[in-house]
Amino acid sequence: MANTRHKVNIIGHKNPDTDSICSALAYTYLKNQLGDNATYEARRAGQINRETEFVLKHFGVEAPRLCTDVSPQVKDIDIRRQPGIDAEMSVRAAWTMMRDVEIDTLCAVGPDRELQGLISIKDIANANMDLFDTEVLSKAGTSYRNVLSTLEGQMLVGDPDARITRGRIFIGTSPEIMDGAVHPGDLVLVTNRYEVQMCAIDCGAGAIVVCCGSAVPRTILARAQEKGCMVITTPFDSYAAARLISTAAPVRHFMRTRDLMLFSVNTPVEDARKVMASVRHRYFPVLDENGKYCGVISRRNMLNVHRKQVIMVDHNERGQAVDGLEQAEILEVIDHHRLGSLETTEPVYFRNVPVGCTATIVYTIFGEKNIPIPKAIAGLLLSAILSDTLMFRSPTSTMLDKAAAEALAVIAEEDIPTYAEQMFEAGADLAGRTADDVFFSDFKVFSRGDAKFGVGQSIYMTAKSIAAAEALVKPFLTEALAQAGVPMVFFMCTNMKDQTTDLLFCGQDAGEIVSEAFHTGVQDGMAVLPGVVSRKKQLIPPLMAAIQARQG
Repeated sequence: MANTRHKVNIIGHKNPDTDSICSALAYTYLKNQLGDNATYEARRAGQINRETEFVLKHFGVEAPRLCTDVSPQVKDIDIRRQPGIDAEMSVRAAWTMMRDVEIDTLCAVGPDRELQGLISIKDIANANMDLFDTEVLSKAGTSYRNVLSTLEGQMLVGDPDARITRGRIFIGTSPEIMDGAVHPGDLVLVTNRYEVQMCAIDCGAGAIVVCCGSAVPRTILARAQEKGCMVITTPFDSYAAARLISTAAPVRHFMRTRDLMLFSVNTPVEDARKVMASVRHRYFPVLDENGKYCGVISRRNMLNVHRKQVIMVDHNERGQAVDGLEQAEILEVIDHHRLGSLETTEPVYFRNVPVGCTATIVYTIFGEKNIPIPKAIAGLLLSAILSDTLMFRSPTSTMLDKAAAEALAVIAEEDIPTYAEQMFEAGADLAGRTADDVFFSDFKVFSRGDAKFGVGQSIYMTAKSIAAAEALVKPFLTEALAQAGVPMVFFMCTNMKDQTTDLLFCGQDAGEIVSEAFHTGVQDGMAVLPGVVSRKKQLIPPLMAAIQARQG
């Protein structure tokens, strides 16, 4: 039996920046090239900013699919791939299938696998107990093929594809009983008695069923042909045939078609559990991403949930990760930030290097694995390094970052100063952007002990762009504070050329904390921080120290 390839998501932090997206894409390419029993897919945990949009478009790379939650979904459990049935299937055939495959619910589907309804063993039991519904076959428009299949019979006269559209089921015992009791269109079960067969035909029966496999005289066949009466023979005796005949009705006549309890493959497992606990059904239909039937699940399936497998890049803090991470299986962490509040249930491959960019680490792994880097992937890695190191101006930048960028620029066929300016200008473009978009486009929450706050950052090339950004973001800070759900928020408007940051802030004691952290004055909700360009290395540590000092 061939091994099933499982899927692993490679994903960066919320509000992803260029490094988060590009490192995920590049590492995905690398892992797929190495070849193991997995398929790797890059994902993103938020909207892509304009700088990253420019990078992806420039190198012709498609953006990763959005993934905001890695909690297990119905697709992560063992769905029972029970084939759908044709709604024309007889009730007896449905019951036989249930018995043979040991399932008590079947789903009827159309030609394109669209779910039409479902029938359970309880529905079949209820149908069989309705002993007085002698018109069930005509009400259901039952095909004579269903009758033949159910009675294991043979049609001697008539069209097997015809349908029963009128009449009742009647057991013909003698001409005396039948006279006046058999009506036109009735389906009459008869024995081998000639006079009974002839009487049923002359009374206008729509069909006669000759039991016990008895031979039918030519005169009866001729008379039936003349009167337009179907003739069927069955090996079953009258009692068995009478018990079975109503089960020839099609499933569609009894199946439920409204208010069906069903799930999508994308339904969270926790939501499915709640629904299952509220009803007494045993099996529930499942629809795929296109809304087509793909199988059923039961409570038993919930006992074996396959957790989503995740590789984290460019972050290792729980607060910056996608929702549901505690229910996922973390396989690797590739990062360049300080160690955060992440806990894992099992050992993981953890690679944390004090460089300016995660992409530098990914570039190093390419070399270690002897995997050639294609031009587009080189372009992505180069862009990430230039973005995170502010073209080597950030204090987090190292010689490893610069050497990696120079080597990647050769592969990507880019001139670093020219390309970096184009990239940063694209990210600084405020045309059509909202304050919400600008503030949260590169926003991270940081915490240590009781200290918790959020920091956004945008990088600009000119004083004019910075002034425009500040005018847009400043009135939004109070709302940003509420949306972020933290005690304080800060926003870095960084001038890459002048190596200066205008720090906007909002929240209780935020101004005093900024003043204490950087020994500078604050005015009108802002502080000017010369030489401060790195959020990770130059802003976060002093803020953390000042907050913890105030807390004692």
